[in-house]
Amino acid sequence: MSHTREMKAVRCPTDQLSLTNRAVVSDKDAFARIDYVQVQAIPGPSYVFATVAHPDLKSGEMGFSLPQRKWARISIDQPIQAAPYRFDPSCQYLSSITVEVDFLQKKNTTNDAFDSDKMAKDFLESFDRVAFSVEQQLVCSFYNKKLMGLVVKSVEILDPAILKGGKPSAKRNRDVRIGVLTQNTQVTFEKAEGSALNLTGRSKGQSGNQSIINPDWDFKKMGIGGLDKEFSDIFRRAFASRVFPQEFVEQIGAQHVKGILLFGPPGTGKTLMARTIGKMLNSREPQIINGPEILNKFVGESEANIRKLFAAAEDEQKKMGNNSGLHIIIFDEIDAICKQRGSMSGSTGVHDTVVNQLLSKIDGVEQLNNVLLIGMTNRKDLIDDALLRPGRLEVQMEIGLPDEAGRLQIIEIYLAKMKENGKLSKDVDPMELSTLTKNYSGAEIAGLVRAAQSMAMNSLITASSKVEVDYEKVEKMQVSREHFMHAMDTDIKPAFGVSSENFDKFILNGIIDWGEPVQRVLADGELVVKQTKASDRVPLASMLMGGRSGSGKTALAAKLALESGFPFIKICSAEDMVGFSESAKCQAIKKIFEDAYKSQVSCVVVDDIERLLDYVPIGPRFSNLVLQALLVLLKKAPPKGRKLLIIGTTSAHDVLEEMKMTDIFNTYVRVNSLSTSEHIVKVLEELKIFTPEERERIRTKTQGKSLLIGIKKLLVLLEMVRQTEPSYRVPKFLSLMEEEGGLELS
Repeated sequence: MSHTREMKAVRCPTDQLSLTNRAVVSDKDAFARIDYVQVQAIPGPSYVFATVAHPDLKSGEMGFSLPQRKWARISIDQPIQAAPYRFDPSCQYLSSITVEVDFLQKKNTTNDAFDSDKMAKDFLESFDRVAFSVEQQLVCSFYNKKLMGLVVKSVEILDPAILKGGKPSAKRNRDVRIGVLTQNTQVTFEKAEGSALNLTGRSKGQSGNQSIINPDWDFKKMGIGGLDKEFSDIFRRAFASRVFPQEFVEQIGAQHVKGILLFGPPGTGKTLMARTIGKMLNSREPQIINGPEILNKFVGESEANIRKLFAAAEDEQKKMGNNSGLHIIIFDEIDAICKQRGSMSGSTGVHDTVVNQLLSKIDGVEQLNNVLLIGMTNRKDLIDDALLRPGRLEVQMEIGLPDEAGRLQIIEIYLAKMKENGKLSKDVDPMELSTLTKNYSGAEIAGLVRAAQSMAMNSLITASSKVEVDYEKVEKMQVSREHFMHAMDTDIKPAFGVSSENFDKFILNGIIDWGEPVQRVLADGELVVKQTKASDRVPLASMLMGGRSGSGKTALAAKLALESGFPFIKICSAEDMVGFSESAKCQAIKKIFEDAYKSQVSCVVVDDIERLLDYVPIGPRFSNLVLQALLVLLKKAPPKGRKLLIIGTTSAHDVLEEMKMTDIFNTYVRVNSLSTSEHIVKVLEELKIFTPEERERIRTKTQGKSLLIGIKKLLVLLEMVRQTEPSYRVPKFLSLMEEEGGLELS
């Protein structure tokens, strides 16, 4: 230090001077005519202060406030070295300063809002031309309310090069840690960590208005794929308002979304998505609750459990107001506690009071603005309507089955570890797997990968008297395409996929092309399938196939459904509902259609409709409840963006016509029975039961005769003939045909 003098450190002579952030000197001292002084307590670093003169100090004394002494490490009566300080004119004035602020005395906190814009104005008036250094501590009283403790967090110097039209020197700005405040300095306030200070206004810094989105989040790193659109929609609806400053939200009269409901089939990633939302937000650790855990057998305990979930958010909002952090409460299986009020007949009413308690907490008289409730369910229809209105669980997002691009993302996530460690064979193509796994949920894709891994590992196990593993082959083991194909064929089938085992039994013997009537039915059916795939105007297509019992209607419907290539194909058959009550049958039929709506393109075969209706000609009797359910479901259009093909079969077309059911179907196709000798011979040629000579004898015997027999009945007769001695086959066949009424020989 040049012109250094030894001075004695003393207390600041008045409380008012302690708020100026200046070093106080005697008005008789030479330092009184100097603007800035550099002081140093030996040993230790040096610090720069602006000066102010006061008559109560003696020459050779320099007064400091408690925060100044604490920052500069100066004790009372300690000798210090002091010298005049001159700033470099090219880097003297502050363009901006960021200050951390908190109550000076924690016991004197208040919930009153402090306007940071007004605080910035007071700060500039109080400290005009005062020197500030990074990490400097000081005290200030803002608009005569409370004493605040301040810490300088960062400073930026006004670069003269900008005034001359040059480029700013970013490096010099980073290096400089001291400057002089002017009326043009931009002041930004940050709330100290853990502070209860309620800071508002545009001069509020980042800690007062933190970005709600964590900048480090990445869907793939979090093990989630195929839900990009859903995340985008949820962000737009639920979080956009939380990104803007609270003052702006209040100015436009906007309100934060307080609840999200995620619904959809099991295994589609609802729980995973809710957990990911918690990770992607700068919020408290989310509370994850399973719905049934709330319920308690003791009176009032279930409601108390609901109140406990919101207690932390209530306390923080009381202390910090709009600056409270976001509290996320995740409810899994929310339908367990939020069923429609009054729907639980014979119950104690616990569910109703739990719903009431939850409603009052989300959107009651003392509503919370710092809570986001995320509910998840497979059964949205069970949830009380009051919970779904705007202001409560207002963002309702269906998490459906992933499309091909989504499945590719999910598959790549699950294959990444194997690929990284060289355990995935080169013949495994993720794109091919995504194409083959139509209507697989995320959980089912994970199961498929596990099943393929299990098959690969199983090939290394030698099962003899004891189970042994060939460790030499373990290092070389790879999961191959063959393992995935085998797992897909045998182990993992999609819940919303093709019920191939049900359809296979209907076309066990294949489809026999015995003539033009079969070709006509298949051609008409293929036309309806094409219409379903191609048409965007008509999302619902339906076709009714009628004909005599045993004419092959179900087999033809099954063939059309399987060859359509639709990812979801299901049969609605009376044989699966034997013994069901009328209401149970309605629920089973409704579930098949609701499952179909979850797929992009679906096909439902409603087989033997009169059997579903419990129709019998004696009486006649039928189930009106099931009839009304079918009338509704058969003409109900699928949700937007989904397509549905319905193929119905009946042996009682006239009955359905009386019930006004035939009007619902877009197309009616008649499935004929075999009626000519050429039809019969064509079937015999396909099955190769008779020799050419025997077939010719049968043709001669049946030529010009009255024929009418269903293909199903004919196949049964031919199987009986197959067991007969070769020399008796032709007579036996003709005899059986006559007995069954399919042929008149006389």
